[in-house]
Formats: sequence, C-alpha cells, structure tokens
Amino acid sequence: MEEEAKVIREGYLVKKGTVFNSWKAVWAVLLEDSIEVYSKKADASPKGVFPLKGSSVVSPCQDYSKRAFVFKFRTAKNQDHYLQASHLEERDAWVKDMKRAIQFIEGGQKFARKSTRKSIRLPTDINLGALYLSMKDPETGVKELKLQKEKKIFNHCFAGASVIDWLLSTNFVRNRREGILLAAALVCDGYIQPAEDRTKEAAERIAENCFVDDSDAYYYFSDSGFFSEGNSSDDEDVLKEEFRGVIIKQGCLLKQGHRRKNWKVRKFVLRDDPAYLHYYDPAAGDQDEPLGSIHLRSCVVTAADDLADGKKSDVRGNLFEIITASEVHYLMQAATREELTEWIKVIKKVATSGK
Repeated sequence: MEEEAKVIREGYLVKKGTVFNSWKAVWAVLLEDSIEVYSKKADASPKGVFPLKGSSVVSPCQDYSKRAFVFKFRTAKNQDHYLQASHLEERDAWVKDMKRAIQFIEGGQKFARKSTRKSIRLPTDINLGALYLSMKDPETGVKELKLQKEKKIFNHCFAGASVIDWLLSTNFVRNRREGILLAAALVCDGYIQPAEDRTKEAAERIAENCFVDDSDAYYYFSDSGFFSEGNSSDDEDVLKEEFRGVIIKQGCLLKQGHRRKNWKVRKFVLRDDPAYLHYYDPAAGDQDEPLGSIHLRSCVVTAADDLADGKKSDVRGNLFEIITASEVHYLMQAATREELTEWIKVIKKVATSGK
C-alpha cells in the first residue's frame, strides 16, 4: 500500500487564475511531492494538483510589481502559477519549504526540516530573512523614528544612511559599498520599502543602484506601522488615527458576513496603540483601504465551538468571536488550532492595553 504524502504546510494564499487574470483566495496544501489547491478549506477534493518534481520557485517575483509578497511556482512542464502571501514572513516560509521539498524529491529523500543558517561573512552568503529580523529587533536593530521632510512627517521609518551605519556597526559588511549592495537586495526582496519620492524613484532602478545611502532618504520595514502625514496633495498619504498603531500580527482568516452570513477569506491586520483589527480582501491589488475595522478596546474575544446556523454551514472548528464595546459581533475561523490560540491571545492583550 502506497504511503500517503505528509503535509508540510497549509494555509490561505491568493492565486492568479490560469485562464483569466483574476486573483482569488485559495486553501493551499504543500505535500512532500505536490501542491494541492482548494477553492475552500472545507472542500473534499482539490481543484488543482501540481507535482513538485522538476519544478522551481522564484521569490521575490517582480512580474506583478503592484502586488506585495508574490512568488512564482513553475512546474516541470513550464507552467507558471503565481501565489501571493499575506505578509513577508509567510511568503518566505512557503518558499523555503517548497524549495526544500523540491530538493529532497530530486535527491530521492524524505522531507525534513533542518537549520539552514548560512555564513554571513560575505554579502552573497547572507540569509536576508534572518538579517531582516535582526534589523527589526527593537533593542539592537535599526531604530524606527518620526522624521520630517518638506512639511511631511514620516512615522516608523529610518534613513538610508542609518541602515548602512547599522550594517557596519554589526559587522555584516566591511564597507559602505558592500552595505549599499546588501541594502539594495533587501529593497529588491521587499524586506524594506521606500517611504518617499526620492527613495521610490531609486527603487525603480537596477538592483545595484536602487538604494540611497543618505540621511535624507527614508525607508520603512515591511509589515511595520509606517504612515506619513502632513501638507500633501496625495490624500492616500494621510492616514487615520486608527492606522498609527504598530502591527502585532497579520494573516488570513475566514470571516462570516453580518448580513448574508456567508463566509469569505479576509486578510486581518492587528495593530496596537490604538488597538484596531482591520480586514481586507486578500485578492485585491490595492491594500490601502480596508473593507472594515474593529475597535478592540474593551472588547471580549472567546473561542466559539458552535455556530448559530451550524446546520446550514460547512464551516467547522477553530472558531472565535469578538464582541466589541458597542456590542457588535464578529465571527472568524482560524486555519489551525495553534493559530486560533495565538489570535485570541494577542487580541486580548491589545484589547486591555490599547488606547
């Protein structure tokens, strides 16, 4: 009897249609020998199965520059499938496991997770994901500041020169030239983002010149609480008070609608101080405007084992409910039991500490 393939990773991703150019949220399952894609998590059979043998993964993928955290999966038959994660760490985790699974298949081995830490003596050997986490460390990393330029204020950002200074002080690089090349790689891979016109223009150049080493050039960390405000003709730069909090957690959940009671995949972003949970359509190219927001101060969040309309719905397990101070109810489903526990934990924390 053939042994069933082990599940390596599963969760919500956004996938580009193979016939039309539409993007839709799907439930993806990475097995030792293939990727299965389901229209819904509750579906019994996948709508697509893509073998890993002879395939490859490209990340970051620049084919769709207006979409963040996209990676490309190319099958042995040279069919390209574009997938989008909800945030940077999620994209890197999927890509890492997919590449490792492909390597084990080619070597005729069983999948196993091992440490992949590399030497950081030379820029070409640096693990950018690990470097990014070091840079974001609140105690020893690059400091996020409130900076002003041309009557505009940039919050939770830092100067390009401070990035190079930090790389030198921590011995990641030997000189500023090496630092610029490494910082350019971080920009190209989406770990750090340009915050204003000068750095945005530089980011459009070739990789070696897409980073500006200057105290007047501003950047911010992906998944940070960055926002700008001031006398700007671009209304998109002026964000509401509720967006000023630092991002604590983000990811996709299944959310029940208030009117039709139908279930849809939504990307949730949890911010602290002030405490807000914003949700977006994960398939939308423009993620600037949320579909809605939940003010979490003094809210109640609990696990919800049963649904009021349980007989009509195929949604089961890992449910939780948020009841706001104004008594509005929100019902969500996490992908796993671990995710359920983590969401409830962090929401409770910001609900009691947020302003």
